[in-house]
Parts: sequence; structure tokens; C-alpha cells
Amino acid sequence: MKKHRILILGGSGFIGHKLYKELSPYIDTYATFCHNQSFEDNHRFFAFDASEDDIVPILDEINPTQIISLLRGPYAHLVVIHKHIIEWLTHHKAQIIFMSSANVFDAYTQFPNYENDKTLSVSPQGKYQIQIENRLMNLPRGKWTILRVPMIYGNQSPRLQELRTQIKQGEAIEVFPNLSLNVTYADKLTQQIHYLINRNKKGILHLGSRDLCLHEDFIRSLIDQLGNFHPTLKRVYTTNDIRYSALIAKDRPLPKYLQFEVSDVIRHHHPI
Repeated sequence: MKKHRILILGGSGFIGHKLYKELSPYIDTYATFCHNQSFEDNHRFFAFDASEDDIVPILDEINPTQIISLLRGPYAHLVVIHKHIIEWLTHHKAQIIFMSSANVFDAYTQFPNYENDKTLSVSPQGKYQIQIENRLMNLPRGKWTILRVPMIYGNQSPRLQELRTQIKQGEAIEVFPNLSLNVTYADKLTQQIHYLINRNKKGILHLGSRDLCLHEDFIRSLIDQLGNFHPTLKRVYTTNDIRYSALIAKDRPLPKYLQFEVSDVIRHHHPI
């Protein structure tokens, strides 16, 4: 069987770099970077600007067996890039893992969402991700995997860095008391992706905590985990009813050792 050769598109981002460090000791792994020049001397990283560059020369040079797309940038450019990736995949023995999000369901707020639910979005991000998902699903089934993830936390995550800054500067922190959601954290997410690659899992998977919580409760618990802080919370009500932004694994759950709960996400964070 052909050995894995992985290309992470967006390998200098928070999740991309975590994933590179998770995979590279075990798998022949390459990645792209854009503005972070600290990767220039790493011969496993290729410079790539989603707004300007063509991805095909990099694909031809590396000839990956798996492409993991974590790219960020202008959505119009990302659509063109994925169009070129899909064309390349039709002529090569390779597969793509595309990281999507709960935004593909953001037009539905009355219930949590499962793997086979119909997607519908009112946000630009959700509409872009649905467009890519639909194009990938036109490929043969063994060619693609779609990973939908909820909000991602972690000790170096942008969300946590923003929260720490708000706490230190005494800013009010927005919370949504009527929003029920699930979450994930980077270390567990990269372990899950590693497992999916090793087991050659395909199709649509939801990778979030198996339980839900209210956004305000989650932020309060996370602040308590960070230390003895008492910031002002600004409650934002978009509706009088409970609304959901949650991705539940119903049809394709991962093994129990890769599952987790919201409390695990909170405990994972270090005090400030």
C-alpha cells in the first residue's frame, strides 16, 4: 500500500501548525505558509498566498496522497483554489480532507445538527463552506472527507488569546445566554484527524464535544479556569428562545477514547 504523504494547506495557522506537529513524527508531512516568515527555512513548508498563487505547482511537486485544507483568505480566491484541487484530484490517486464548520447550518437554530442534515447558511463563511462541500461530494466517495468542527479553543488559540486580552485590559466580554453549543480544542482535534488518516475514514464527520452547554456558562467556567478574575460580562440576546450552534456525531461517532465533553475542554486550559 502506498505510504501517506500529506500536504497541509494553511500549515502556519493555529490548527495547521498543531496538526503538522502531530503528524510529522509519524507521516511524511508537508505544509504551506503565507505571511509567517519563520517557516522560510523549513524545507517542508512551501510559500503560498491564497490571494495570488496557483496551488497546482505545489501539488505536482509534492504529489500528496492526502491534502488537508485549512486555508483562510478571501472566499472568492478559496473557491478557485479548491476548484483547481478538485481538478487535480480527478487525475491523481489522492484524497482531500476539508475542514468545515457549524456555519454551514447557521440558518437553522432550533436544533443541534447531525452529519446527514441538510446544510443552509445565511453567513458568507457558511455559504462558502457549503459550496466547497457540495463540490467535493461530486467526487467519488473515497476521494473526500469533510470534517465539521464547532468553535475551537486551546491554550494558544486566537479565541483564548482574545479572552485573555479582554480580561487583562478590563474589557467587557460578550456572552450569549440563549446560545447552546458544543466546542472542541486543538490538541484533541489533531489527535482525531490523525486517527482518521490512519484508519482511512471518509465521508462527513462531526468533531465536537458530545455534550452541549450555554455560551455564557462556558465562558464563565473558562474564566474561572484561567484564574481568580471577575470581568464584566455583556449579555447579548438575539432571541428570547434557546438557539443552537452544535455539531453532534450521531451516525459516525469516533471511538470513546477520542470523545470528550465540554468540561474536558475547560480543564485543558492553563491558568494565566
